[in-house]
Amino acid sequence: MLKEKLKTLPNKPGCYLFYNKNKTIIYVGKAKNLKNRVRSYFVGAHNFKTTRLVAEIVDFSFLITKTETEALLLEFNLIKENTPKYNIKLIDDKSYPYIVVTKEQYPKIIVSRDLTLKGDFFGPYPNVYAAKQTARLLNKLYPFRKCDKLPKEACLYYHLGQCLAPCIREVNYDEMVKEVKSFLKGDTKNVINLLKTKMSEAAQKLHFEEAQEYKIMMESIEEITEKQVVTFSDFKDRDIISYAYNDDKIVIQILKMRQGRIVDAKSTTIDKLLDEKAQILSYLYQYYQQVITPEELLLDKRLEEEDLSAFKSVQIPKIGDKYKLVKLAYDNALYDLTHYSRLHESKSQKKAKAEREFKELLKIEDINQIDIFDNSHLYGTNPISALVVYRDFKPKKQLYRKYHLKEKDDYNGIKEVFYRRYQRALLENERLPDLIIVDGGKGQVNAGKAVLDALFLTIPIIGLKKNKAHQLESVVTNEEEFVLKKGSSLYTLLAGMSDEVHRFAVTFHKRTRTKNLLTSRLDNIKGVGPVRKQRLFAYFKTITNMKTGTVKEYQQLGINEKLRMEIIKGLENYEKKNPSSK
Repeated sequence: MLKEKLKTLPNKPGCYLFYNKNKTIIYVGKAKNLKNRVRSYFVGAHNFKTTRLVAEIVDFSFLITKTETEALLLEFNLIKENTPKYNIKLIDDKSYPYIVVTKEQYPKIIVSRDLTLKGDFFGPYPNVYAAKQTARLLNKLYPFRKCDKLPKEACLYYHLGQCLAPCIREVNYDEMVKEVKSFLKGDTKNVINLLKTKMSEAAQKLHFEEAQEYKIMMESIEEITEKQVVTFSDFKDRDIISYAYNDDKIVIQILKMRQGRIVDAKSTTIDKLLDEKAQILSYLYQYYQQVITPEELLLDKRLEEEDLSAFKSVQIPKIGDKYKLVKLAYDNALYDLTHYSRLHESKSQKKAKAEREFKELLKIEDINQIDIFDNSHLYGTNPISALVVYRDFKPKKQLYRKYHLKEKDDYNGIKEVFYRRYQRALLENERLPDLIIVDGGKGQVNAGKAVLDALFLTIPIIGLKKNKAHQLESVVTNEEEFVLKKGSSLYTLLAGMSDEVHRFAVTFHKRTRTKNLLTSRLDNIKGVGPVRKQRLFAYFKTITNMKTGTVKEYQQLGINEKLRMEIIKGLENYEKKNPSSK
């Protein structure tokens, strides 16, 4: 699945998120080119940390942005929101700074991370140096107040022409504030032209260091005034909703902006029926019944405000930054739609091919239910068998079964579990499988077949034979063996089945072994019967926890201090007599 998904990555800037088996975000990154960056994790050699990260990845998602700066800010937002365990940067309390025009009688232009200040915020700016350079330039060009407290007489800044000296006279800053706000919103033409003139004059006078300083100032201005829409300085909570559809599917994209920052995205794909607009509205009504509706919803212009009249603060922007936000949601929805069919059709085609090859290999036309067995034991102790059931080549977990076995030998274990499973099925008239799979070779197949013959059942049975590295190698019947081509569709299908039953068996066996080990150590302790064993096992889980359990913990289980000490003493005596059990 990952290989197919990697093929759908775009050559565009954006952020990518890696997930583990629990669907938890374990890493967030940004890229100038998503395809090149994400694919690089899955090729070549890496350092230890990256190797560990890649080993945990079972899925990924991504969000396309317009620019690399947007990707950088989005990465920051996502890391702050999710604190992935493999991100060691950007997860402390720091944040990117803003340029603030303070709201005071005599305002100042400052660079700050303090969001509690009163003023107009512009940013945030990933390049702190560029933000400080720009603020320094604005303070040179516009004579705002520089000092924290007004002095009793004009300071040096007044004599340099960089302050209007509100300390000694009445000053109106309204026009200057208006011009600075316009500049920070992107209207930089006049300032850039002025700097270009000064740079040219300095160069003609051979003042190259001064000319270089003007050049750096222009670069800083260009960087901080580059438009981005993943972070707003109004600090509002809003959802941005758009969608894309074709004849078969609808993709609904919801970007979640909290405190003015995009911190999450939800992409949902549904089958298209007759009226895509009605389906989208139905989905949104259901979705917002389950989550808290933010203070503002920005909708795609193809929807109408009255369609969502039940929600507060619905807006349909047609220009400006909010429109660009909706456009960003649409771009991501369209990309998901365009590549959904490629990804999922490829998966379904491979699965269909594997199922067809499987039926042809076994010469069975209909395979609706498959029973798969895996026996497990440790040096002959705690023998168990696990059964998983597939219907239409999909696992049906509600039909999974666990068996404690009396027989420790593998072949006899298979006979035991087959007899118990299928004798009961016959007596209770349960549905029988169309195929049975066992973990093993010809010996295991013949052992199972002997039981089926004794019960007069003619169910086909095959074995999945492993090599010394415990990797799937071939399919075995009681007459033939078919070597599987590693990486083929059929190999992937059967390996998936084998892994699932093995996972189920190992999990069951570990629990059985731990429980038996624990209860056996409690057998000779007076006052500890079956019920107390069960309570102790359920609460403490391990011997170590039981030995270090407090008086209060034992009292919660109805065990007094005297019996608690007997239990701890009994466990310690057991370990002295059986050192290998520690």
